[in-house]
Amino acid sequence: MVTTNKYEIKKSKFSNKNMINLANRKQVIDKKPVLDKKIIQNPDVSVVVKNRKTELVNSDLFSLADYHKDHFEGELFNKVSQFRAFITDVRNKGYYQYQRKISSMSGHSVIVNNKINKHKMILFASNNYLGLTGHPEVIDAAVLAIKKYGSGSGGVPLLGGTMSLHKELERRLARFKGMEDAVLFSSGYSANVGIISSLVGKNDVVVNDKLNHASIIDGSIMSGGQFVVFPHNNMRLLEKKLASIPSNRGILLVVDGVFSMDGDIANLPEIINLKKKYNFRTMIDEAHATGVIGSFGRGTPSYFNLEGKVDIVMGTMSKALGAVGGFIASSEEVVDYVRHYARSFFFSTSLPPATIASLIKVIDILERDGTALVKKLHNNSEYFRYLLSCNHIKTRGESFIPIVPIIVGDDLLLRKIHSELNEKGLFVNAVPYPAVPKKECRLRLSIMATHTRDELEYAANEIVKIFRKYNLINV
Repeated sequence: MVTTNKYEIKKSKFSNKNMINLANRKQVIDKKPVLDKKIIQNPDVSVVVKNRKTELVNSDLFSLADYHKDHFEGELFNKVSQFRAFITDVRNKGYYQYQRKISSMSGHSVIVNNKINKHKMILFASNNYLGLTGHPEVIDAAVLAIKKYGSGSGGVPLLGGTMSLHKELERRLARFKGMEDAVLFSSGYSANVGIISSLVGKNDVVVNDKLNHASIIDGSIMSGGQFVVFPHNNMRLLEKKLASIPSNRGILLVVDGVFSMDGDIANLPEIINLKKKYNFRTMIDEAHATGVIGSFGRGTPSYFNLEGKVDIVMGTMSKALGAVGGFIASSEEVVDYVRHYARSFFFSTSLPPATIASLIKVIDILERDGTALVKKLHNNSEYFRYLLSCNHIKTRGESFIPIVPIIVGDDLLLRKIHSELNEKGLFVNAVPYPAVPKKECRLRLSIMATHTRDELEYAANEIVKIFRKYNLINV
């Protein structure tokens, strides 16, 4: 998820550390809980939460943002009971579509359990862009590994949890990314948090694109360094921010390669040009770029012919690589430092051997078949966007990127559309406020290389019908 708040840096009167405050939100310490003003849907109906009765609210009038912890004061669990009332009403109206239970392999279509039966749905909510989670060679590699090494690694990586498989995957990832070395993390989130918080100190500055992933924002905050944000992909204002930073400060500039909510690509060539002028270090999050763009799916630096020009390449292994985990690839000395100072690395148990073996096999497949797989993914993405555009539905991002955002703009309308698409057998993601700005709530569809033309056409047709129903197509 992306962060949508604007930040300002403010010196704390209690310490010398830089602190983050939300510039667009007033202090809430003197506010009454926001839901004191709620409109009761049915005063006679109540839901029991931990022996506490809470009146049900009309959820149509509220969003998740209304139940943020900073809106409440008093007893700690006040927010919990009032949120439960809201989310119960959402569920009762059939709008709650989170954590749907899948009882099959995660492919382009899945079997989903509901309260009554199981039914098949076309999956447009997966990051498994190349469909490699179910590749026969990948499955065979995982099965062999679990028979040889068992189900887990048994320890943290710095102590007893590093196996020969882990070192082999690090070597293969470094080579795939054109870097000297790599280190594995238990997730992409822990990789970003660990890297940034270990490298950036209180005397350093971390510069973020406004639409960077939440894990990058969290790592930046946890680092204790000065936090600077520039408008999304705005190189002119980025340079202005860089020019204002004293030359004696260490600077890390972090961007997503492919942005997860808008499906566009970082302006890496211009960032590298600015690097020559302002002498900062660069880090790129390749979560949605690895396996998606670049030669054989090598990512953003490869896409722009800038391999070796980025200091730190971060990636996840849970998206196009089809498993779980995160990594960074960099110089040997940077990786060595991170191994010893990234708390999310050395306080987390190493990834299980079956996962590692499956990922090594995925790298084999990409180095062999990556060009064809990426081309099929791009073709499907472009075809789906073409079908929508022919019916005057606008999408954001690059035409060949498999992340397809369709702006709805109204939170309640988004819930209704999402529910109707679910009834049509389309498993899609709905992204409400506050994950994105209030007037930019959206459907977010993920295209896979394994989707068939029939599936893409069916999905596009159903979206068009529903958008026409709600007068969302202006011709």
